[in-house]
Amino acid sequence: MILCQQLGYAYRRGQPVLTDFSANFAPGLSLLVGYSGCGKSTLLKLIAGFLKPTGGEVLIDGCDPRDSQLRRNVIGFVFQQLNLLPLLSIRQNLLMAASLSSLSRADMVQSMATLLDELGLEPLAARRPIELSGGQQQRAAIARALVKRPAVLLLDEPTSGLDDLNTHIIIRQLERYAATGGTCLIATHDHRLDRLQHERIDFNRFLPVERHLETVAD
Repeated sequence: MILCQQLGYAYRRGQPVLTDFSANFAPGLSLLVGYSGCGKSTLLKLIAGFLKPTGGEVLIDGCDPRDSQLRRNVIGFVFQQLNLLPLLSIRQNLLMAASLSSLSRADMVQSMATLLDELGLEPLAARRPIELSGGQQQRAAIARALVKRPAVLLLDEPTSGLDDLNTHIIIRQLERYAATGGTCLIATHDHRLDRLQHERIDFNRFLPVERHLETVAD
């Protein structure tokens, strides 16, 4: 269970991005939708423990996600920029991520083999990220987040700019993840992911829409 209580965050010298945001996220898939800049990515980073709230708190099963051991073992994160290590192969990227968790060596190898197969990456596992297409890199980033078998999976625009085939592969993997009882939050503008949702949160409720966007919407 992820608990957000009166959560607030403001970047330095900026207007608050989140103010008094409260929500509970149970196992299942939750889509975070809304205009760019409305706080979706910020919420994911707060839940992941990458940012410190300026108000309220985030708890994962009663624990602060900024605890490094909890973050390594419990949370998987897919960044919008992917952040794959450029000098390592895809297999090495996965092994490094898994090695930071509490998985045994045997479980690491099994988890990696399963994900490489399910995401169609096994033939590409020896390649570096620069040698892969955008869709292949996106799948590799998801494999890296999942390889440690996290209880919480956070994804920031995981299908942005992808074709339908790569999107379908990612949707299928997220459905598999949800079936294990994990808690998954996805920040997205992609309506192709609507079929995944158990819950949908529209962040336009929490941040006033910029005037030029209101004009376009009208």
